[in-house]
Amino acid sequence: MKALHDLAAPAKLNLFLHVVGKRADGYHLLQSVFVLIDWADTLHVEVRTDGRLQRHDVLGGTHSQALPADDLCLRAARLLQATTGCGLGADIHLEKRLPAGAGMGGGSSDAATTLLALNRLWDLRLPLDKLMALGLKLGADVPFFLGGGPAFVEGIGEILHPLSIPEQRFAVLKGPAGLATQDIFSSPLLARSENLAIVAGFPALAGTAENLSEGFGRNDLQPAAEAISSEVRDALAQLSEVFGNARMTGSGAAVFSVLAGDGKDGKDDQSLATLLQARPSAETAGWTGRICRSLSLHPLAGWAG
Repeated sequence: MKALHDLAAPAKLNLFLHVVGKRADGYHLLQSVFVLIDWADTLHVEVRTDGRLQRHDVLGGTHSQALPADDLCLRAARLLQATTGCGLGADIHLEKRLPAGAGMGGGSSDAATTLLALNRLWDLRLPLDKLMALGLKLGADVPFFLGGGPAFVEGIGEILHPLSIPEQRFAVLKGPAGLATQDIFSSPLLARSENLAIVAGFPALAGTAENLSEGFGRNDLQPAAEAISSEVRDALAQLSEVFGNARMTGSGAAVFSVLAGDGKDGKDDQSLATLLQARPSAETAGWTGRICRSLSLHPLAGWAG
């Protein structure tokens, strides 16, 4: 039986996130720069001939216990199956290592990798634009994970302008709880950016440590998240103290700092480990952090078609 193993579903970070408007249907219009990072879930996908779709949680995944019964992987597979009329099914084995409710796009990335894998395993040969249209039906972030690399993002997340961004390193930290996106967008503290970003120059500058520390290209969702979550406030304060800058990604609850240097001396890894170990023992459970590098291309870039 045909199968694909060790398929990466990488997370993303928002180097900045601006709320620039609101559609008539209530969805907010955004501008952001998304970058892929080397913190990822792993999928193993096998073809079934009976048409059934099943997800299997791989034991050992850091966050496997938090998965819902009907996640975006299964929804993506059902949508692809229904759209194409394909009679094949699949066993989707998911090793969940990305934290849920982090604003890092873990579920959306899993869905994108599922679409790419099944498009190939079922020999559907749908081109990228067709997969991206399906992805948007699953969630606003899914098209980005199908797109292949860093991008300046507009609309509700579906308008992508590919970018070339130098490799960066990040310290990423998240507390035990997630944040409900609806709570963030309905908060009276939701900020709004008056000026639109300029694609040619603004995005490439927005993710530098200097600009993070000065608030340049901020995350407009952060004030609302800080008011709701003491964990977000705590993580921002700690990363700022250790690394000199910090910002929330997406709608939270993960926060990140941009790191200088190549990291070969291991000092950043030790600093983050010390930060986690220094927490009171009663609060340590559920906190997670990692030093990450940005990716210039999705590991499955070019798989469509």
